[in-house]
Amino acid sequence: MSRIKTALISVSDKSKIEDFARGLRELGVEIISTGGTAALLRAAGVTVKDVSELTGFPEMLDGRVKTLHPFVHAGLLARRSDAGHRKALQEHGISPIDLVVVNLYPFERTIASPGVSFEQVIENIDIGGPTMLRSAAKNFADVTVLVDPGDYEWVLSRLRAGQGALTPEERFTLARKVFQHTADYDAVIADYLSGVCLREDTFSPPRDKFTASLHLSLSKVQDLRYGENPHQKAAFYRCKGEAGLPQMEQLHGKELSFNNILDIEAAFRIARDFEDPVAVVIKHTNPCGVAVGASLAEAYINARETDPVSAFGSVLGFNRPLDSETAVEIISTFVEAVIAPDFDQEALKVLRTKQNLRLLRLQAPPERGGSWDIKRVAGGVLIQEWDSKALDWSDCRVLSKREPSESEWRALRFAWRVVKHVKSNAIVYANERQTLGIGAGQMSRVDSSRLAVSKARSSLRGSVLASDAFFPFRDGVDAAAEAGASAIIQPGGSVRDKEVIQAADEHGMAMVFTGMRHFKH
Repeated sequence: MSRIKTALISVSDKSKIEDFARGLRELGVEIISTGGTAALLRAAGVTVKDVSELTGFPEMLDGRVKTLHPFVHAGLLARRSDAGHRKALQEHGISPIDLVVVNLYPFERTIASPGVSFEQVIENIDIGGPTMLRSAAKNFADVTVLVDPGDYEWVLSRLRAGQGALTPEERFTLARKVFQHTADYDAVIADYLSGVCLREDTFSPPRDKFTASLHLSLSKVQDLRYGENPHQKAAFYRCKGEAGLPQMEQLHGKELSFNNILDIEAAFRIARDFEDPVAVVIKHTNPCGVAVGASLAEAYINARETDPVSAFGSVLGFNRPLDSETAVEIISTFVEAVIAPDFDQEALKVLRTKQNLRLLRLQAPPERGGSWDIKRVAGGVLIQEWDSKALDWSDCRVLSKREPSESEWRALRFAWRVVKHVKSNAIVYANERQTLGIGAGQMSRVDSSRLAVSKARSSLRGSVLASDAFFPFRDGVDAAAEAGASAIIQPGGSVRDKEVIQAADEHGMAMVFTGMRHFKH
């Protein structure tokens, strides 16, 4: 193994670089550097050589051209074991470069900045950095390459232990990390530019948001114990540039499982849809109870009472900081996980008496454009916008002879918010403040309605029913009337709408058409 004699350092993220450079100098490594990095290192007392001294050319074009030169890339790409390469370096007076330390212009952070101009975005596309990284990583047999400040301390320790050299396996590990990093960097740029359209020097969203190619840039959050079943391996990844569950903080309990995270996602999405204090009880990604209340404790008790059998082993979601009164109610039932914007200290004290109960803290981030709902299929993916469009209630039509009462309108609005989160075919019976019976995932709508009725623990007399899609036959309406529902909200659009409306009129029910469907497969 050859000892590292020369290092080229050019970093945008300058954290930890001074200590790393000092460590290299102590090992006798000559340091070449650029612009701001060189100035920082000199100010820290580290001796450096300007890259312009190496290349014989000044940094040009406001720093756009610094390292794009044969004296840099030949020094990186030359194979030390190749006699022809060694001869070429000698003929042209080029010295090998053994170590490259580079991280890139902060493109992702730039595009996330409020009010950033397109010109600023373009200027933060790094050219020389990725080129050096790729050159060094390609030649990992002879060159060590570093892109992550988190690796500085480990590399110094290995150099000290290895008499100034790393093993081939260690260099390969670092090189592989570089190609992952540059691929992610290019993917973020490509996806951002796919969302911009240039028309006569003005930039606007493109006509087609589903571009010819899409790159998912993912970084691992954690390994999971297993997937949906113990024989399946699994991990949790964050979509770069997106906010959501990867930012949640676990305050207590066992390690999260694959299924836990799916259920937490379902609880989180429903809870964020409500303004009033709300409690959500989730089982197998379906709500088995949702309620609002004057307090979280009231909301939770009512949500749990929708289906207390299914609430056993459930995941809970709240849209308010959790208090001790609610915590006491929670621990009276076996619960897998709780997600809330925060937990007060008394609530944590109570909840932590359950050793395995997972407690997750996450403030709901705002919805962002460009976020996709992605589902895997054999050999590909399906991509769609999230079902986040709010219903304009002024667009709703009352098709029955009877108008809903004010109380029924409030109940219909509540039920409609819930039903879009239930697997199709979806039926929700509710009053103004809580679900009363939920039917999910059945092959026919009337079966979902009957299942919801069978789940109800109290009378459904005077309740309302929400359906995620139209009633193909009147049998679903007849079943709702038999159960005691007085009003129905549904998208409409069936060829048998007239029969369905007639059934509502026969039963004296109010029926509202939204014109918006909420299938959830």
